[in-house]
Amino acid sequence: MGDKRDYYEVLGVSKTSTKDEIKNAYRKLALQYHPDRNKAPEAEEKFKELSEAYAVLSDNEKRKQYDMYGHEGIGARYSSEDLFRGADFRDIFRDLDFGFGGINDIFDVFFGRQRRYQQGPERGSDLAYDLEITLEDVASGYEREINIPRSERCDVCNGTGAAPGTTPKRCTKCNGTGQAQHVTSSGFGQFIQIVTCNVCEGQGTIIESLCPKCQGTGILRRSRKILVKIPPGIEEGSRMRLVGEGEVGTRGGNPGDLYVIVHVQPHNVFKQKNNDIEYETRIGFTQAALGTEIEVPTISGRAKLKIPPGTQNDTIFRLRGKGLPRLQGFGHGDELIHVTIVIPTKLTSRQRELLTQLAKELGEEVNKPSLFFM
Repeated sequence: MGDKRDYYEVLGVSKTSTKDEIKNAYRKLALQYHPDRNKAPEAEEKFKELSEAYAVLSDNEKRKQYDMYGHEGIGARYSSEDLFRGADFRDIFRDLDFGFGGINDIFDVFFGRQRRYQQGPERGSDLAYDLEITLEDVASGYEREINIPRSERCDVCNGTGAAPGTTPKRCTKCNGTGQAQHVTSSGFGQFIQIVTCNVCEGQGTIIESLCPKCQGTGILRRSRKILVKIPPGIEEGSRMRLVGEGEVGTRGGNPGDLYVIVHVQPHNVFKQKNNDIEYETRIGFTQAALGTEIEVPTISGRAKLKIPPGTQNDTIFRLRGKGLPRLQGFGHGDELIHVTIVIPTKLTSRQRELLTQLAKELGEEVNKPSLFFM
């Protein structure tokens, strides 16, 4: 999706524009480029571009996702059809004379003018949530409540859209099929075009008395708290599927799923390498030569590490079992300790004298640095 134009640029609005300003900008441009009004070859593609931009920027959650991650974030989270769900195309085009109305007509433009309405149950859309955790959370496991904005079935009308005590009526124009046929004649014969019924907008039913809570949509937008349990040892980029916690289904369809995508924050002490963790420490050159014992941090506390005599620079020591738990197995990874030997940059005369004597005993030639440089 990287070649697409910026949605704000498409609609000619700024990133601080209100929803009403975005709506007005879209309506004005959509009237100009709708393929039922504008027969120019490029009009339909322009209208598609405008409608996609409006579908994203008019939805708070989609707009937030787009502002954070751009087109890549939208493409990763929403399918082509899910992108348009929730946009108020019906209200925008209600008073127009070319029969364009709800979401089904948007689908006709994008996915084919012969697209048939599905009268059976339709599964709800999946949702995705990016969850950031720490390396300590990976080590011990993590449990947290997250807020998920999603659509749910209206609890007053039970999703019918009709006021309590009433039921939707079958559309008399399409006889409940949600489709209408337009027949045109020419010198070559008759042409039959199947389109969405513009009376019931493809639903097959008409609601005479709207539910006061959902205003006839049968769906409410809510923020739901969901408990997420992260197992110890989970890896960066892991996707956890919570069945049935996505968007509500339509016409009695099952809800979608929620995918929690785990991101492990960079640690200020350790680096993660699969189930192992890496730590860097510095020791003096005399400690490396004579050997010593030092204390190092681990993901679960502190541990002692023996430095053997004669340790060389860039040596890596391994503390077995001090890494992260294995998600699909038993035990833990290791902690890898990278040792850097620090050479002093300033010496006293006494220290220099001692090192010079040591060099002589080791048979190393030490030349006094020249005070002059060529």
